[in-house]
Amino acid sequence: MSAAALMGAALLFTGCATSSTSGSGDGGDEGGDAIMIGTTDKVTSLDPAGSYDNGSFAVMNQVYPFLLNSEYGTAEVTPDIAESAEFTSPTEYTVKLKKGLTFANGNDLTSSDVKFSFDRQVAINDPNGPASLLGNLESVEAPDDTTVVFTLKNGDDQVWPLILSSPAAPIVDEDVFAADALTGDDEIVSGKAFAGQYEITSYKLNELIAYAPFDGYQGNLGEPANSGVNVKYYADASNLKLDIAGGAIDVAFRSLSATDNDELAKNDDVKLVEGPGGETRYIVFNFNTQPYGATAPDADPAKAMAVRQAAADLVDRAAIAKEVYKDTYSPLYSFVPDGLPGATEPLKEMYGDGAGAPDAAKAKQRLEDAGVETPVQLSLQYNGDHYGPSSGDEYAMVKTQLEQDGLFEVDLQQTEWVQYSKDRTADVYPAYQLGWFPDYSDADNYLSPFFLKENFLGNHYDNPEVNDLIVEQQTQTDEGKRMDEIGKIQELVANDLSTLPLLQGKQVAYTGTDVEGTTLDASFKFRYAPISK
Repeated sequence: MSAAALMGAALLFTGCATSSTSGSGDGGDEGGDAIMIGTTDKVTSLDPAGSYDNGSFAVMNQVYPFLLNSEYGTAEVTPDIAESAEFTSPTEYTVKLKKGLTFANGNDLTSSDVKFSFDRQVAINDPNGPASLLGNLESVEAPDDTTVVFTLKNGDDQVWPLILSSPAAPIVDEDVFAADALTGDDEIVSGKAFAGQYEITSYKLNELIAYAPFDGYQGNLGEPANSGVNVKYYADASNLKLDIAGGAIDVAFRSLSATDNDELAKNDDVKLVEGPGGETRYIVFNFNTQPYGATAPDADPAKAMAVRQAAADLVDRAAIAKEVYKDTYSPLYSFVPDGLPGATEPLKEMYGDGAGAPDAAKAKQRLEDAGVETPVQLSLQYNGDHYGPSSGDEYAMVKTQLEQDGLFEVDLQQTEWVQYSKDRTADVYPAYQLGWFPDYSDADNYLSPFFLKENFLGNHYDNPEVNDLIVEQQTQTDEGKRMDEIGKIQELVANDLSTLPLLQGKQVAYTGTDVEGTTLDASFKFRYAPISK
């Protein structure tokens, strides 16, 4: 079965020219004007093995090639630098590369680079990387320069083609990147290890990145409609709002406060661009270090579960959505957001008043029944520079809700993102904020990265029944049975509550009135190439 045909069955959700080495980011002279983009998203690493966040992947989408990719306006994946891609047996997925592929440094891009890219993801297995997406990968072989054969542990993998377009799948240059360790940003940039639509010509981490079109790109997305792109990174979202409103930048994407969004929506000098939802916001519990966690002096699994479940009884999602986000986000009562086939809402019935509202009496009884002394001392961490300026208000409200009736005493703290991303996987935070912007448009992407034993959260959650069901649904060819399995997984993890979902939201960008081509679609990839003015 071809990749395109498989995606027709597996996808469940709908919802230029000459490169420059000057460092100016103006690119060549065949495309349109250069574009200035503003964002508050932070870059963790340019190495695909060392980051699994939206800010870093936004860069990777522009500069690295993928075997499969989605064209603008669609989530369906088709061959990108591949000529063809298909299952040649239930456990073998064979990709044929286009001939004559090169990196911006002049190195040939062959099947050896593809094998190297996936092998190093698995070997490095960085705690902040996306290697968890490759859990079904057994091995990669490169029998000739243009052929790649992926052998999978479990056959009939319904999401494997989607994973080949995900953060786990950028193709890197084996002559620039280390095989068993992360490669630094400066080394990547100086090595010109790019073969996507753009190359980076100037780089200052989380301040400014300049891109010029790469004329050697042979993928399915075509040439950029602009002559280059500069991306400015803002520490303060209010300055991002002022610059898009004043015309100092052409596009503002991620993340503005609810008040900023409200004001810009009424501004005739900018255009609002909206895309399908999929973003989620949630609290992660570390099963080792949370109250009564496995490594705590008073470790007790039953009490630890009661603490998580009582928190679920107390949070008022609707109040947070309305008061903090002015209903630009909506309450999330499950782990798979509303709108994706297979999504259910077990949290609404299982916790609080059974209809989505909080219930302090129920939380109190739950803690008493488990023998938990109150107030429960809970350290809760959040981040204000990665998940938007409203995070402080959001978590202040969560703190107030949890402390209602004296059931919890919350020590609320925040940390800058670069340090935060390291601490969260080092068992520093007993409970902490995360957000999720999906890699591909399927319910599996809200389950396997979070709830498999080896998950990207690194929060020590392990439920063998959940683990087995996740593997089963990935390889289930009967769509009805697959939806049943996805529903069962949501019920089980709703009981365990390794994460506590709060909100879901949609994609939003603002552009100048003379800017065209900004596309926010169900692929959840923000690409610079179609933007022009």
